[in-house]
Amino acid sequence: MKLSMWTYEGPPHVGAMRIAASMQGVHYVLHAPQGDTYADLLFTMIERRPSRPPVTYTTFQARDLAGSTADIFKTACRDAIERFQPQALLVGASCTAELLQDDPGGLARTLDVAVPVVPLELPSYQKKENWGAAETFYQLIRTLTGNRARPQERPADIAPNSCNILGPSALGFRNRDDVTEIAGLLARNGLDVRVTAPLGASPADLARLPEAAFNIVLYPEIADTAARWLQKTYGMPFTTTVPIGAGATRRFLAEVRALAGLPEVEPADDGADRMTWYARSIDSNYLTNKRVFIFGDATHAIAAARIASEEMGFKVCGLGTYMREFARDVRAAAAEYGVEPLISDDHLEVERAIIEARPELVLGTQMERHIAKRLRVPCAVISSPVHVQDFPARYSPQMGFEGANVIFDSWVHPLMMGLEEHLLQMFRDDFEFNDSAAASHLHAVAPSGAAVAGDDQAEDVPAEDAAVLWTSEAETELRKVPFFVRGKARRNTEMFAESNGIHPITVETLYDAKAHFAR
Repeated sequence: MKLSMWTYEGPPHVGAMRIAASMQGVHYVLHAPQGDTYADLLFTMIERRPSRPPVTYTTFQARDLAGSTADIFKTACRDAIERFQPQALLVGASCTAELLQDDPGGLARTLDVAVPVVPLELPSYQKKENWGAAETFYQLIRTLTGNRARPQERPADIAPNSCNILGPSALGFRNRDDVTEIAGLLARNGLDVRVTAPLGASPADLARLPEAAFNIVLYPEIADTAARWLQKTYGMPFTTTVPIGAGATRRFLAEVRALAGLPEVEPADDGADRMTWYARSIDSNYLTNKRVFIFGDATHAIAAARIASEEMGFKVCGLGTYMREFARDVRAAAAEYGVEPLISDDHLEVERAIIEARPELVLGTQMERHIAKRLRVPCAVISSPVHVQDFPARYSPQMGFEGANVIFDSWVHPLMMGLEEHLLQMFRDDFEFNDSAAASHLHAVAPSGAAVAGDDQAEDVPAEDAAVLWTSEAETELRKVPFFVRGKARRNTEMFAESNGIHPITVETLYDAKAHFAR
């Protein structure tokens, strides 16, 4: 385990907590010392849940180590069952309590309680949050379906158009809105959704999963293990296309209709897909070949790269994930775009990769949003971990056609805020767009003059170095560029001059660099 100021994932017991918090009638007894209850804040403060997650902590203290912490755990289990009356009980240990080796699973089996008990063995020092969520979901399904033998033939009462939606969970990125969008899309295409799990499901719902014909996997990080087990045990196929983006949504519909035995149909132009038209409109043409760096969970990162390249005309200059379990998929995607994959959970390594790639847009988690803000590069959040602002009150899915529209707005607006070339030329001498102008919409007390973003001192370029690199005429000409893009103009010109062996930088060099980067 490595300590870090920022982490992309918590320990695996946080993943188990996400599954418990997603479901109805499930309670989680976590063997943990006092102080390990911080994870509650993830749900009450970040996801803005109206209630605490269904978790009971043993919260043993240092003085309890002189006695039997096992007795404390068993008492906590009995009290939780009596108080909350759950339909199923999860039991496990936090990373600190794991060192005591009390074996919560074995202790729970000695309780002789009337509800199913699912023991979780989550190695906190080898695995992380998303793996813990996937393992918990899988263990719940395996326990609650009763481990029945695989049927030789599909029962006649299972309709071929029946399906389950697997994967959405608490703390997932826009998962609730994604479920609403995809469930409506499936209903309009004649699909009968029997169970959505774990989000909103009960233990009884999980027991009914084999009654559907096939499974729809929206988030492989959470549901892939369970879906593969259901396929092996009950012969239930599952989808492999994640419907993020307009093109992927059409492929997803074709896949589910084929699994349901429904005829293939031409996609109707009902106006739901506005993203495709927007991306081809004249206002978006100048975005073509914008360099974009992408980092996040595997599902959203791979989908973002596909949308950026195929649907919006961007150039992928970096692609990575913090999830080593899905590193192979990300590496395969990175090879398609000719970039080196970044598989890391170190945000400092990600920052170095972003600086080296010199993107014009960053798509990532809340960590990448902070990095991009420091580097003054536009950014949009596409993946967990996220901040409270990424759980909006409005309807804001990422999947389906409406999700594609939301993605277009989220990605393009940071790029279009005042950066159109013709507007820069038109207003560069305007009273608002100069170094001495007070800030308007950015911040009431933003600095002006040399301290404004993009100016010479803001770029940390020493005065003596600037004098050597640039002629006075070139410096004067550079100051005609609006302050909020001047930093980028300086960097591009110096990079052009260095690559061509030009010294010092003259006015002609400045315009040659502009022509070079405008191609």
